[in-house]
Amino acid sequence: MDRENMVKSVSRALDIIMLVSMKKGGLGVTEIANQIDINKSSVYRILSTLVQYGFVEQDNETGRYKLGYKFLEVSSRLLESIDLREEAKPFLKELEYETNEVIHLVVYDQGEVVYIEKLDGSETLRMHSKVGRRAPMHCTSVGKAILAHLPTNVVTDILERKGLPVHTDKTMTDKEMFLQELNQIRKNGYALDLEENEYGITCIAVPLFDHLGKVIAAVSISGPTLRMTADRLEKLHPRMIHIGREISARLGHIIK
Repeated sequence: MDRENMVKSVSRALDIIMLVSMKKGGLGVTEIANQIDINKSSVYRILSTLVQYGFVEQDNETGRYKLGYKFLEVSSRLLESIDLREEAKPFLKELEYETNEVIHLVVYDQGEVVYIEKLDGSETLRMHSKVGRRAPMHCTSVGKAILAHLPTNVVTDILERKGLPVHTDKTMTDKEMFLQELNQIRKNGYALDLEENEYGITCIAVPLFDHLGKVIAAVSISGPTLRMTADRLEKLHPRMIHIGREISARLGHIIK
């Protein structure tokens, strides 16, 4: 088989895989042939090869073809190889370039957030954050973005263990009001820190989800309150939500 025909065969096999994957009950040879406009004998040969390698299987009762379990094996290897920092880095750099502000990437760990990446931007800004350092969840935008998507029992446990200690006079310390804020964050898709952790610093953050739909991390933009005005935050939040979805997609999250 020459190179052109080999590439065409691969293309057809991928088309068949995509078709089969979209039909829960599977597809028959004739249905596939009609949809991709190639003869049934060619479809059958391709399916036979895919069956042989485990990427497609045939239902003995209906004769229809559906995805094989080989895809689970391959996808599990892909998921194991995903590196959050590496997957997020290009998007973090985009935000840094667009805003010139400090960009953070944090992960959730035992009721706190841990900074795993920090881009400093081109503007001067003094912050306590540092890669490897831990921070509270209740008064940081990244922490609240994660908390808003954790199970209720986990949130309750964190608040009972950690409380709502004051960091500035703008830190929310009323539990009921805080839970209401988390509910609003969940609806809005982003969280704010309005000088609740450090005076003079305002942040906006969005959650990141893994392939199971679990919140595992958050990304934020931090800047001086003088620059992070209400108007700017209003313009930033759609971009942040988009970035959050893009990074989550790279982690295997499928938005339904």
